[in-house]
Amino acid sequence: MRKTTRYPVSGPNSLWHVYKTVPFLKVIKNFIVIQTARYMPFLKAKNWMYRKLLKMKVGDQTSFALMVMLDIMFPEKIRVGKNSVIGYNTTILAHEYLIEEYRIGEIEIGDEVMIGANSTILPGVKIGDRAIVSAGTLVHKDVPAGYFVGGNPMQVIYTAEQMEERRKSEPSYVMDE
Repeated sequence: MRKTTRYPVSGPNSLWHVYKTVPFLKVIKNFIVIQTARYMPFLKAKNWMYRKLLKMKVGDQTSFALMVMLDIMFPEKIRVGKNSVIGYNTTILAHEYLIEEYRIGEIEIGDEVMIGANSTILPGVKIGDRAIVSAGTLVHKDVPAGYFVGGNPMQVIYTAEQMEERRKSEPSYVMDE
């Protein structure tokens, strides 16, 4: 189950109330930083921008691929552990504006997690250490550590135990230098 805080609104849909929930200048600054970082080819510089300018928690050696789209309104609610890969064009949302309410939730992505290209991670989700999310997945609930998940709706492909068995049974390849 996703962990979000719900805020009911009355009158127009909740997106019409956006600047009551987040300052306009913060959104403009975050937009500029995120759009710049989406095309940034230097991973260290990109991570610095996320940490210092957006107040995100980003672990060492984590890689955000080209075109990753972070939550523009609440990027500080996103935490990514060390040595993780966030695939091309992935979207990570810490908010959702609905008709009669909006919801905000923290995103926690563990260490050594692989998020495939074109995935979407919804607010209030926790992805455990060493989990794998296949390309094009809608992550709408927590992913346990070591699991391999995929699809829309997201489903378990392999449990942590099954993944360990697969690792043991597959041959290792070493790249020549």
